[in-house]
Amino acid sequence: MSAILHIGLIVNPLAGLGGSLGLKGSDGAELRERFARLEPAQRHRALDRVQRALGAIARLEQGVRITTWGGTMGAEVVQALDLPCEIAGSADAAGSSAADTRRAARALVERGVDLILFAGGDGTARDIYDVVGATVPVLGIPAGVKMHSGVFAVSPEAAGELLVQLVRGGLVGLTLREVRDIDEEAFRHDVVRSRFYGEMLVPGEGRYLQHTKVGGRESPDLVADDIADWLAEHMEPGRTYLIGPGSTTAAIMARLGLPNTLLGVDVIRDGQVLATDADEASLLAQLEQAPGDSSIVVTVIGGQGNLFGRGNQQFSPAVIRRVGLDNIMIVAAKSKIAALEGRPLLVDTNDPALDAELCGWRTVITGYDDRILYRVATGVQG
Repeated sequence: MSAILHIGLIVNPLAGLGGSLGLKGSDGAELRERFARLEPAQRHRALDRVQRALGAIARLEQGVRITTWGGTMGAEVVQALDLPCEIAGSADAAGSSAADTRRAARALVERGVDLILFAGGDGTARDIYDVVGATVPVLGIPAGVKMHSGVFAVSPEAAGELLVQLVRGGLVGLTLREVRDIDEEAFRHDVVRSRFYGEMLVPGEGRYLQHTKVGGRESPDLVADDIADWLAEHMEPGRTYLIGPGSTTAAIMARLGLPNTLLGVDVIRDGQVLATDADEASLLAQLEQAPGDSSIVVTVIGGQGNLFGRGNQQFSPAVIRRVGLDNIMIVAAKSKIAALEGRPLLVDTNDPALDAELCGWRTVITGYDDRILYRVATGVQG
């Protein structure tokens, strides 16, 4: 992962045209055929809305990297804003198709984007869900005829402001929102037939104290309990958990009814303690014997923002690589993140190559079913 926000952009250039053409939607071969016959100026509805969203990004001097699809599926509008971008491929047909959207989404996931920004309607959201599920955060720029899904910003400008807030280190929550779809054929006969299709992870403007309030201020103890309840309910059978030091992680052990080493690393699996106050060698031995996958649960040092390399050197480069970078669970109260005032979380594992891999935007669990997306960097990048 890079130290800048890596955005994957997908534009459905047909989005919204069906409404102006009286088709009550933008799906199907008929619209693609009519799209090919439109004058260039008539094709730009979705692209114009993307340009409005990306305008805020264009005003930033740095902090963003864009990978997109060729032509009207993204490259055209990014290049018009004079933003650097990588073009990962192009559409097979004029105006694109659902297959093109899915192919683009797959390519962006493979390139490790931090967030997929897309312009379209419910059909586009459905096609991206088919590839992404809830594995990568997405954000929809509303451009379609019908948008019953909860994955869209309220306006193109709102989408742009959310992206700016991310780049500047603001607290942007992550939440699962519904993807819904309307049967267009029924809709054309004035029958609204909506159905639940799935859920995707979506950034929403950060709001403090969404779950826990005490006198208008966040209670660290109650937040730690919320985090502990969430983690305890979602621990997987057979998975080995390496629980790092700190009061937030101690709450997880207390919730499980297990003894805890406040300033050390404990190893648990299936509700049993396998090792207490483990050093690097013990952790590697436990991982070698583990029958399944493993996870590191780590919190943040208040004020400093250190994630790895301060007070938890037991999580050595060898241990982190053995567990896998995708299996790191970061837990922290929003107030602790807010105290950083936009500064990133820091990593200093004594392995510069690993530090570089750890950098980028990562999910932080901040409460019960409450997450934010926040930047991780090295000291020189912060």
